[in-house]
Amino acid sequence: MSQTFAPNAAAMRRRPWVVLICAATLVTIAMGIRQSFGLFLRPIELDTGIGREAFGLAIAVQNLILGLAQPFVGALADRHGAGRVAAAGGAIYALGLVLAAMISGAVGLNLTLGFLVGLAMTGVTFVVAIGAAMRVMPPERRGLAAGIVTAGGSVGQFLLVPVAQGLITGFGWRESFLIFGALAGAMVLLAIGIAGRPAVPQTGGAHTQTFGEALREAAGHSGFWLLNAGFFVCGFHVAFVATHLPAFLGDRGLDPALGARALALVGLFNILGSYVFGMSADRWRKKHVLAGIYLARAVLMVLFLAFPVTPLSVTLFACTLGFLWLGTVPLTSGLVGQIFGVRYMSTLFGIVFLSHQLGSFFGAWGAGYAYNATGSYDLAWQISIAIAVLAALLHWPIRDAPVSRLRAA
Repeated sequence: MSQTFAPNAAAMRRRPWVVLICAATLVTIAMGIRQSFGLFLRPIELDTGIGREAFGLAIAVQNLILGLAQPFVGALADRHGAGRVAAAGGAIYALGLVLAAMISGAVGLNLTLGFLVGLAMTGVTFVVAIGAAMRVMPPERRGLAAGIVTAGGSVGQFLLVPVAQGLITGFGWRESFLIFGALAGAMVLLAIGIAGRPAVPQTGGAHTQTFGEALREAAGHSGFWLLNAGFFVCGFHVAFVATHLPAFLGDRGLDPALGARALALVGLFNILGSYVFGMSADRWRKKHVLAGIYLARAVLMVLFLAFPVTPLSVTLFACTLGFLWLGTVPLTSGLVGQIFGVRYMSTLFGIVFLSHQLGSFFGAWGAGYAYNATGSYDLAWQISIAIAVLAALLHWPIRDAPVSRLRAA
């Protein structure tokens, strides 16, 4: 049965590239600031005495709040529109960074950089932004749209991580948070570009799926849970590397600026990776590409640890990991939309993203805990390699055909 869209959807479809650009720019700012937080670890530690485990816990809290709140915020975006949600997220993000500039202990760090920033990011990162972009694109271009929005996060990482290093060196970490708070406030204006309530499909009198039915449908699909498990691994990798790689390199006696350059290179090369994997989502079976990404990550980490850690090896590692960094996002979100449709895209992808953020919690905090317990990051690297192989295996059996409801339509 054919479907037509409500007038609001038609209005959105007249400006798909405006929505896409604003969504990508929101992610550019939000993720660019977030990926610089690892550079603040040592300055905050030296200035306030807040240790690595405590700092890692704050980032872990941020990731956990982002994950726990994301399905609910995604549901708000599905019901009331992405623009309102993104505007609120931008305002809270700015508030969290401004207050973080005033902290003196671990509790304040957890409340600001942890809770407030984590809550804010639910409205201005991948789930809400990709959901808004995919809804205004035809099905054959949704993978590319998701890839472009994902690449926005990498552009931000490439541009803002070096800026953060320069600000910290030139002004101090507190002043850097204030400057980034002003930048985060700009997201409130960008939210206007993705405003508009999601369309409700008009089915000529046929039954329209309800919110509860969408949740039950996903819960009864094994592929949905396999995607959750795989995205947990992605979250662990991203949070571990972003939070602890600069400190890991510093422990090896390398220039602290190398950590900033490495994270910037990860962002630079993921611009290409996100675009390539976004295109692949429209051409090849997404689950196979995902399995290949996780297996490649495992091999890369093994090779990185097998050779002496030098500026050259760090550069090669950062460039290769960058290509693989967030290529999982357009593929995973694409699978959610492909299997279940896009009406409740932000809600369902928000649940999968919760799993990603649970992995991020353990990647950020667990690596710091392992460091304090063992005096090195070796255990964290070993776990990263093992779960990467596991994720590659988990994606292979996913049933990626659209559910029977979509096939019938």
